Amino acid sequence: MKRLLYFVLLLFLLKCAVSCKKQTFITDQNAALTITADTLRFDTVFTSIGSVTQYFTIINSNSQKLQLSSIKLMGGNSSVYKINVDGNAAAEISNVEMNAGDSIYVFVSVTIDPSLADLPFIVQDSIQVNYNGNQKYIQLEAYGQNAHFLRNHYIDTDTTWNNVLPYVIFGGIQVAQNSTLTIEKGCRIYLHADAPFIVDGTLIVNGTAANPVSFQGNRLDNVYRDLPSSWPGIYFRQSSINNAIQYGIIKNAYQGVIAVGPATNALPKLQLRECIIDNIYDAGILALGSDIDAVNCLISNCGSNIVINAGGAYRFTYCTMVSYDNNYISHKKPVLTLGDTDEAGSSYALNALFRNCIVWAGGNNVENEVHADRKGNAAFNVHFDHVLYKAKNISPDIHLMNSIANQDPSFDSINADRRYFDFHIGKNPSPAAGAGTPVLISHDLDGKARTGDPDLGCYTKH
Repeated sequence: MKRLLYFVLLLFLLKCAVSCKKQTFITDQNAALTITADTLRFDTVFTSIGSVTQYFTIINSNSQKLQLSSIKLMGGNSSVYKINVDGNAAAEISNVEMNAGDSIYVFVSVTIDPSLADLPFIVQDSIQVNYNGNQKYIQLEAYGQNAHFLRNHYIDTDTTWNNVLPYVIFGGIQVAQNSTLTIEKGCRIYLHADAPFIVDGTLIVNGTAANPVSFQGNRLDNVYRDLPSSWPGIYFRQSSINNAIQYGIIKNAYQGVIAVGPATNALPKLQLRECIIDNIYDAGILALGSDIDAVNCLISNCGSNIVINAGGAYRFTYCTMVSYDNNYISHKKPVLTLGDTDEAGSSYALNALFRNCIVWAGGNNVENEVHADRKGNAAFNVHFDHVLYKAKNISPDIHLMNSIANQDPSFDSINADRRYFDFHIGKNPSPAAGAGTPVLISHDLDGKARTGDPDLGCYTKH
């Protein structure tokens, strides 16, 4: 009987020890707690759209359990921020138990109230973590702004956009035939991944050197802001006429500018003046039997900078077409491709003049950065007049006049790892300096005067 009593007593003591151990929390104010961030910063967040979710981790670095008295969003339910603690979404979560060496995730998102202000603003809040009489804070910061939000937008009357607020487009925008959209200087247009910019009528962009008009994707957080293919591109379709883009920046699209069909009057289908088309996944400029006149333009770091098919009429003056391998786009296709046939194999006359231009790429991935793809019997009139180009064997279908082959233009600064590209002609002697022929264009892409013997490309030398 005594043995049975001893056995029962031993079981009771063991159970009590285990139970007491389960309920033991470290209460020392010096208990170790690790929080993996002291500030969460959200880059530009479009009002009412929200942001990607960010998070931080809270780690119990002790050998005992720890109880957090609360994890509290200081702005409460009225805050533009929302928190979620291991699946519990609330402005305040109390009595959070953490096993020894355990961690929990705190997820944070933000949505800005569009009525707050017309100008950009900083929206701040904080998260308070309470334990053992301690209070630790994680700061929250978001740079937000109001915008015009357009979804599946159709313009069928003459319309002007100003630069008071940016334009954020979902599902696409279409300018109808016989209608004109005029975009004034300084406008910022942000397009979602499903939002092509389609022009059946006319697009007029009136940017300036000080206030260009920009087109780019609407994801501006660090992970996405520089990704190519973040929106479809600008499409000038068959019926579109009299388009002109001056001081426009078109970047991070799948295709930059697509022009389909010829001009139907005395003007080019598309005039590009002082434009930058950069970081395009496929073609920076894709022209299909069209008519484009470009001056002082930079087409840089695209899958294919310029692709011309099905003939047409083209004039590129003082343009720099250049690509380097970088973290997003591997340079594997020629910078410039010129073709005379369409998808059905029909050939059309091609007339193209490149004057005072640079056609270049870094590395040795592509032997001929200029590719003439002549397949039919139609006229193929392509002229390089004072052009610096890179090609091991340039096609005899391209007529060369006072041009420079395979001499590095000596750009100012190239650092592909850091994605820093300055395509000005540098201070080092450059074969592009003073190598042009005078034409009636008085300035460069920066607005700097062209004097004396003109330099090749969109920029004059420093």
